[in-house]
Amino acid sequence: MDGMETRDVRHLIPGVCFSVEPGIYLPEFGIRSELNVYIGQREARVTGAVQTEILPLLA
Repeated sequence: MDGMETRDVRHLIPGVCFSVEPGIYLPEFGIRSELNVYIGQREARVTGAVQTEILPLLA
């Protein structure tokens, strides 16, 4: 679901999931967060475990 760089006109419908993955990528380092979202009949819920520490990824 991306309405920042491109026009996205998809509708959110009950029973589907999607992820939100904002990030900042610089020459020295990058950081990204990922949230999984479930769309119910009357609510949207963030699913999965809560991250409690920074997990570095080495190339």
